[in-house]
Amino acid sequence: MLTSLAALALVRPSVLVFSKTSAFRHDSIPAGVAAIRQLGAATGWRVEATENSSIFLKSDLSKFSCVIFLSTTGDVLTAREQTGFEKYLEAGGGMVGIHAAADCEYDWPWYGRTIGAYFKSHPRIQKAKIVIEDRNHPSTKFLPKTWEVEDEWYNFQSNPRSKVHVLASLDEKSYEGGDMGDHPIMWTNTVGKGRVWYTNLGHRTETWSNPDFLRSVREGIRWVSQ
Repeated sequence: MLTSLAALALVRPSVLVFSKTSAFRHDSIPAGVAAIRQLGAATGWRVEATENSSIFLKSDLSKFSCVIFLSTTGDVLTAREQTGFEKYLEAGGGMVGIHAAADCEYDWPWYGRTIGAYFKSHPRIQKAKIVIEDRNHPSTKFLPKTWEVEDEWYNFQSNPRSKVHVLASLDEKSYEGGDMGDHPIMWTNTVGKGRVWYTNLGHRTETWSNPDFLRSVREGIRWVSQ
């Protein structure tokens, strides 16, 4: 399976956008799906979008080099579907988690370890300064050292820094309502042979028109698909 996934990534990445929700539903989901489709059209990726979780039971899940959890919330996969995704990722698949992917599957410990941290709370939408910590990763190397963005900023239940590779963090002095002190906001992880990339950005529909954010997502997809 790893060989076939690697070959797909090199030839023509195939991306599954999964946006099922069973709790809060973000108005920005359609904008996110549309933006990822546009990225696919521009880069030659095949993009499939679904909210039908039964796809996680199918043997052809392995045809995707990357599965994007786009602001998924609540309990969205059955136990069998969870097992299907575990097998896919651990065998060398890729996962991108966007925004509320951290507000999802609280009773699935494997998912918690994979996504890195669970949502706890958030203040009002406002501008904040993001400090880029890894200036070599393809998803962050083009960004300014301090990147100011308006979005919804999550406080997480725990700090993921010891369990993931942090790409960027929030400067809590730059906005109101941060309660973590050390506040990672974008990171990577590995699970078995699979790669994971997570960003907290993406709550606002307007964020999906931000060219720097779109480039970051594009490079995150490419990185997990390798």
